[in-house]
Amino acid sequence: MGNELDELTGPVNEKGQDVNVISKQIQVKVGWGSTLFEVLLWLFIIPGVIFLFMKINARKHFQQLQQRIQHHASQIDNYLEQRVVILNNVVGLVNRAVALDKDTFTTIAAYRGGVKTDETRNEVAGQAGEVTNKLNVAFENYPELKAHQAIQDAMQQNSYLQREITAARELYKDVVNVWNADVFAWPTKMIVAARAGYTTRIPFSASAEIKAQARGTFF
Repeated sequence: MGNELDELTGPVNEKGQDVNVISKQIQVKVGWGSTLFEVLLWLFIIPGVIFLFMKINARKHFQQLQQRIQHHASQIDNYLEQRVVILNNVVGLVNRAVALDKDTFTTIAAYRGGVKTDETRNEVAGQAGEVTNKLNVAFENYPELKAHQAIQDAMQQNSYLQREITAARELYKDVVNVWNADVFAWPTKMIVAARAGYTTRIPFSASAEIKAQARGTFF
């Protein structure tokens, strides 16, 4: 029997293939077989009691995972808000010499009002990246701005915070991956997840604009 995946004979997609994160939550469901499994365990009493404690631990596991996911999402929010504050300060300084788009911070300002979801978080991150790009263009047209120490320091902080946001997203995705795997771990965790009405969670995804920029020419 040959290899199921043979890199030498193909088939090969010569055009390549891009991937996207599917923004869809999958409901966890169990059928009659899981119910029968639990009933059979209780016929022997002790296995049923053991499985009951296993389900209690599984429920506790999911509760702890949810708190970790919340923590990492909050960490992203924290770094994003710091970045927004810094960019606002830089724009205030640069605006004296350069006219920037006044609508750029509309979404960011709304974000600081307290509405924090995965969708708005991604949108704000994209807006912050757009502001950074506009500032870089301003620096190219007005080289003397780079000599301004306050602007220099702020842009360094902006770069640092972007790296921290990326690291925080990695931690967030790691915990989401654990959650998505565990809700389908039959029998204990999957049964608990189904009875609790849990669904899979959607990890971070880049916007279409960011992906298009990544394919562009920078130099």
